[in-house]
Amino acid sequence: MKKEKAVIVFSGGQDSTTCLFWAMEQFDEIEAVTFDYNQRHSLEIECAKNITNELGIKHHILDMSLLNQLAPNALTRNDIQVTEGEEGELPSTFVPGRNLLFLSFAGVLAKQIGAKHIVTGVCETDFSGYPDCRDVFIKSLNVTLNLSMDYPFVIHTPLMRLDKAQTWELADRLGAFDFVREKTLTCYNGIIADGCGECPACKLRKRGLDQYLEHRKEF
Repeated sequence: MKKEKAVIVFSGGQDSTTCLFWAMEQFDEIEAVTFDYNQRHSLEIECAKNITNELGIKHHILDMSLLNQLAPNALTRNDIQVTEGEEGELPSTFVPGRNLLFLSFAGVLAKQIGAKHIVTGVCETDFSGYPDCRDVFIKSLNVTLNLSMDYPFVIHTPLMRLDKAQTWELADRLGAFDFVREKTLTCYNGIIADGCGECPACKLRKRGLDQYLEHRKEF
């Protein structure tokens, strides 16, 4: 029987780590890819390395520093303040083209290693309005990747319809609740686990965690 192989776009954050545990249940073999685009905190890459090393997952780190040059924003510049979007504007943390490029290069890697499956933690429920986290974008890119390389890719988005509370619930079902809570980096200020508690990413993560823990107490 032919083994199913997957590549996961991996940042070491809550969402991608939950997806990694999901992929470990779904596929026979997994390789992770992390993109170095000179992001605000190099600790993100170290966190991804530590997680994949602990779980025994082969890990690729690809240089995407050109993205830093083309798309200055709060995740690539220390002098740009992290702000939430107001009056229909996107948050200052939006990196134009990031998921387009990441998934495209993940596809190139997947084809080279004989993997037909690509896993990503994008979500359009708690997505801050990022256009490249929408389901319609993923479906469109899936078709484009298949046509561009004449290869039957399938992009999987386990979190697409989940809010943060449901993402915590999924991690719990996968037996990864404590791992995700203690070893992932979501914080825009580079603090592992529960983070700084003040940035938008930490607030979203904590709100979902509190909602899930309250729900879990009821059962």
